Amino acid sequence: MGIRNRLASLLAALSLAVVVAACEAQYRNHGYVPPASDLNALVIGVDTRATVDDVIGAPSASGLLSDGDYYYVRSRIKEYGPRKPQVIDRTVVAISFNENDTIRNIETFGLEQGNIVPLTRRVTDSSVMGNGLLRQIFGNFGNLDPTQLFN
Repeated sequence: MGIRNRLASLLAALSLAVVVAACEAQYRNHGYVPPASDLNALVIGVDTRATVDDVIGAPSASGLLSDGDYYYVRSRIKEYGPRKPQVIDRTVVAISFNENDTIRNIETFGLEQGNIVPLTRRVTDSSVMGNGLLRQIFGNFGNLDPTQLFN
């Protein structure tokens, strides 16, 4: 009987260890945001879209058309047991361009209590914050050139 009790105790301890380990929070990171040192290397009004591609890489998201702004997004997600995954940190870097493809503005946004807040701005005269997703989508419809669709 002593061996059975020890085996049962060992199995109970292992089961408890598995349950406790399963309830530990898991963190996942998604996306890419360039470091501040790389962003500081870009010169507003001088560097172009091609320079941005060379210095910090291709964006994770860009505007709807080929001349759209660049968006770099990084998210940190917490998963805890059977609960719904929760975004605990999100950083968005928005790089907007002038008509001549030079950088107009570099902005960094964060997520504070579910609201997007600006963390840094290199130029304050123009912001992508005033342009909602629908405004950007519908605003680009007038810029389409039907002759470009079949080339």
